[in-house]
Amino acid sequence: MNTDKRIPTPDDIRLFLTDVDGTLTDGGMYYGSDGTEFKKFNTRDGMGLQLLQRTGVKVGIVTSENTTINVNRARKLGLDYLKQSARDGGKLAAVNEICDEMGISLSEVAYVGDDVNCYDLLAAVGWAACPADACEKVRNIPSILILERRGGDACVREWIDMILANR
Repeated sequence: MNTDKRIPTPDDIRLFLTDVDGTLTDGGMYYGSDGTEFKKFNTRDGMGLQLLQRTGVKVGIVTSENTTINVNRARKLGLDYLKQSARDGGKLAAVNEICDEMGISLSEVAYVGDDVNCYDLLAAVGWAACPADACEKVRNIPSILILERRGGDACVREWIDMILANR
């Protein structure tokens, strides 16, 4: 993990967002014989999002995918935001819309993502992190915190625990 990066506190962050595939999940796409898609989420990430939410930070998901699975996960966790189908720069545009709605700036946003479709958003937010197995382009963002855990292995919870420990 990059320990030379300053870890934010809940007071520094007004909005905490995460990607799904490769971050909340291991990035695998699982299909049943009938074509039903499955994803494996780590319950520790879900609890971390709820713990951070209890401090007053708004939490949510921003993803390129558009699946009922993501809707169900966001609903189960009681997340404040779910933005799907955010492709080709759409993740940054989606978060700018949320920021406008909340009356905050990107400097008050934390985002964790793992791949090139997260790059623009990760480079723009005030607090960026990625799983240990993120793509090289993302890991090379100068201000990014590279977590010790891989996507789907509670990497989101790892970062939230650091944030909560800093308050």
